[in-house]
Amino acid sequence: MININPFKKTNKPLIYFLLILGAIVMIIPFYWMVTTGLKTPQEAIKFPPSIWPKSFVWSNFAKAWRQANFSMYIINTIFIAFTTLIGVLFSSILGAYAFAKLKFKGKDILFVSLLGIMMIPMPVYIIPGYLVLMKLGWIDTYMALIIPWTVSVFNIFLLRQHFKSIPNELFEAAVLDGCNHWQFLWKILVPLSKPVLVTISIFSLLASWNSFIWPLVVTNSDKIRPIQVGLAYFMQEQSTNYVLLSAASTISVIPLIALFFLAQKQIISSYARSGIKG
Repeated sequence: MININPFKKTNKPLIYFLLILGAIVMIIPFYWMVTTGLKTPQEAIKFPPSIWPKSFVWSNFAKAWRQANFSMYIINTIFIAFTTLIGVLFSSILGAYAFAKLKFKGKDILFVSLLGIMMIPMPVYIIPGYLVLMKLGWIDTYMALIIPWTVSVFNIFLLRQHFKSIPNELFEAAVLDGCNHWQFLWKILVPLSKPVLVTISIFSLLASWNSFIWPLVVTNSDKIRPIQVGLAYFMQEQSTNYVLLSAASTISVIPLIALFFLAQKQIISSYARSGIKG
């Protein structure tokens, strides 16, 4: 019998070693950022550098929080992220259902065209997008930070793959019970799609939290800027204060790490289910 699995005879200790090595390489920058934020300014620039702080200066985080005005940036980011999330969930659910369960002329061509949009890099549409927002009078408003991102082609694709894996017989049974498309979508299909919807929510929140180029272009005042733009301006002000820079960067990263660990099971589950049926 021919062995079709090329990794069947691979040495497992070697695989584990490579995985652990890769994990260490990825953890080192984060570790260095956190420990630098806990050092004194003198220790942070000492050469050779110390791997572990001699004394933990927790006040660096409080100082960075006050000087960078993180409270305002975080409030702005949370408002932008969750408002965008509502739009993303609504548009993704409707779009995915149309492409997965409805029949209409040109559906496949339209779907492929939407997937092609994913290959267009952001720098291509920054200037046209800015001109459109300027005509609408949305520059330096929350509308410019929210409305353009309430539709995500990738999330529509991910949810569409999951909807296609649900048998059509379920819809036929629901019709016999008096359900129409709208009732079937919200009462049956959406409750069955919780893992995928959680994943979409995580992706949307991560994208909003990490958004930098677009908010930098469409905002002029500090009062509506999200955390990444505020962090960039703080870095310009504290360009040589590595302790405060590391502390501020750690503050901006910690919520993302906590969010991932809380939802990693749902993310893995949704990827497994969405890839069953194309």
